[in-house]
Amino acid sequence: MKRRTFIASAIGAIGGISACAWSGNDRLHSGAALAFGTTISISVVHDDADLAQRAIADGLMAAQAVDRLMSIYNPASQVYLLNRDGMVLRPDARLLEVLKQAAQLSQMSDGAFDVTVQPLWRLYSESAARGGLPSVAERRRAQALVGWRQLEIDDAIIRFRRPDMALTLNGLAQGYAADQALAAIQAHGIRHALLDTGEFVARGRKSRRHPWILGVRDPRDAGALAATLYAQGCSVATSGDYECTFTPDYRHHHIFDPTAGDSPDELASVTVLAPNALLADGLSTAFMVMGWDRASALAAKLPAIDLMSIDKQGREKRSAGFPSDV
Repeated sequence: MKRRTFIASAIGAIGGISACAWSGNDRLHSGAALAFGTTISISVVHDDADLAQRAIADGLMAAQAVDRLMSIYNPASQVYLLNRDGMVLRPDARLLEVLKQAAQLSQMSDGAFDVTVQPLWRLYSESAARGGLPSVAERRRAQALVGWRQLEIDDAIIRFRRPDMALTLNGLAQGYAADQALAAIQAHGIRHALLDTGEFVARGRKSRRHPWILGVRDPRDAGALAATLYAQGCSVATSGDYECTFTPDYRHHHIFDPTAGDSPDELASVTVLAPNALLADGLSTAFMVMGWDRASALAAKLPAIDLMSIDKQGREKRSAGFPSDV
């Protein structure tokens, strides 16, 4: 579904329990599950192995529940039903929360973030399957179906105001899943954790002497890192032009500028640090569309938001508060 753009070098053994001495009986415990078409994982530090594993299981289940609710592919999900029927009655409170946040992101980004770009993604995917790109007329028809203000969001009903619209929560669901998983493990008293749902949440530390460490991949070399960061008390998300491409030159990809009906052409990737993963996830998409100048100006107005961008020529820029490399 989305961006496996970090290497979580501190995450430990996938799917099992690993030990890392901290103090007393504290150990690092890890678990993994499938969601969003990939492997998600949680690592926690605690002295009670049974409690740690219960917390991990609850966190993974919380993330999987978000996937089931918001998948565009699962016929049982409310997003699937909304795209099929144009409306969904008695929407789940979690879906309402995410869509209301989406509307706020659209407002603050002047429409750069828009969950209704799914018709454009569908058009480009179908055209790529035929070995080409859509015509100008096809693009304009799809673009006419995009518009976040045409999505009615109410506690009793969510519906499109125009026929044939569709949405995707690919720019929010994984971040929200990380936040939901964090709440689930914190309910068990867990204070030190690293969560990976495709977006990352870090709380506390891996050990007394070692913080959690994340690596940002180079957008043009999957085996190389563009940055290596200490992650403490923050959420981190990256959007890039390399995860789902329609042309080998990375010009056309899965992120769309609603005003152009095509992919933005300035940046190759954007990494965002934010207080929660939902916001980091959404802003990383919005900033890809906005480009460095507009993105950095918006970030400067928002509390605890920092970003690093890499443009198509490989040039890197960081906001003043973005951490330096480890």
